[in-house]
Amino acid sequence: MRAAAIFPEAGRLLLLLVSWLLNPTRSEITSLDSGNIDDTLNNADVALVNFYADWCRFSQMLHPIFEEASNVIKEEFPNKKQVVFARVDCDQHSDIAQRYRISKYPTLKLFRNGMMMKREYRGQRSVTAIADYIRQQKSDPIREVLSLEEINSHDRSKRHIVGYFEQKESDNYRTFEKVANILHDDCVFLAAFGSVSKPERFSGDNIIYKPPGENAPDMVYLGSLTNFDLAYAWTQDKCVPLVREITFENGEELTEEGLPFLILFHMKDDAESLEKFQQEVARQLISEKGSINFLHADCDKFRHPLLHIQKTPADCPVIAIDSFRHMYVFSDFSDLAVPGKLKQFVLDLHSGKLHREFHHGPDPTDVAPGQPLQDIASSPPESSFQKLAPSEHRYTLLREKDEL
Repeated sequence: MRAAAIFPEAGRLLLLLVSWLLNPTRSEITSLDSGNIDDTLNNADVALVNFYADWCRFSQMLHPIFEEASNVIKEEFPNKKQVVFARVDCDQHSDIAQRYRISKYPTLKLFRNGMMMKREYRGQRSVTAIADYIRQQKSDPIREVLSLEEINSHDRSKRHIVGYFEQKESDNYRTFEKVANILHDDCVFLAAFGSVSKPERFSGDNIIYKPPGENAPDMVYLGSLTNFDLAYAWTQDKCVPLVREITFENGEELTEEGLPFLILFHMKDDAESLEKFQQEVARQLISEKGSINFLHADCDKFRHPLLHIQKTPADCPVIAIDSFRHMYVFSDFSDLAVPGKLKQFVLDLHSGKLHREFHHGPDPTDVAPGQPLQDIASSPPESSFQKLAPSEHRYTLLREKDEL
């Protein structure tokens, strides 16, 4: 495949590449290792890190583009603490690559104050696109409102976090701003100050969550306004739903979180099934939040995974687990109401029971006394969702396999 089909402005790229090879140290790209990575990232408002491998030709192609973008941004943000461009040689520092679950090259990850953002850079590999991306990341994530009427007339289909502050130059607001920088893709952040916010500051500065829905009640943050960890945990819980929708647009980043999927396939207008699923996930599986992703998917859009488990949209709602090796189907949607059954389904995945039963039949403990064992080997369907990551247009290599 020609370079022009992979990167825009192939001629300019060639000139950049030749220039970089002749003068590879002309840009201030920070090389990260185990000795400086934490200090460098923790002290940067925004850091864009290029995880690369020297043997990867797409990594080589990205080097001059990345450095030129760094030069452009440096002119606009000369303070080194505002924006840092850095790189990690994943062959030399495999411990760092493993720490951040890097499996393809080159991968561009964004960090804010040392915290890695879940959405990596997926845009065009060009100087203009990367520079524009950083400018966007440096834009204010909070919209200041000039009247309380603006807040009262907000779009109720979105999640909102509203801060009421006496003044902008305060520790309370700085914490709010730091949280908003990280979670602005998941919630709309608004802030009111001084006389505008005074009617809402009965006992001082405060933060409120306004959930989607016309009749959904507001929730007040009761923790310390200067404690970032508490404020972030509370806001993340409100902005990132326990059960998220998977789409073709976000499927790749969800797979890159590395957790298996528990998915409800339902028709788009079937809100009742989704509500039941959400309730049971919250009731039975909140303790499993860190070990599996809870998702829902449109049956019509995801017909292929359904066919993979021998289902069609006519069978929806359907619950299944995708372990990235195989897919396993929950017995019956109506069994959702059986106390503990959904949780046992997930626990059986973690214990390996689902895999064993698909290959060797029921476990002996699950067979009634006197009933003969059926050692009928079967083959569970392969994972469908692992194919969503990475896409075909990432200009990268995956575990030494050339995608292009």
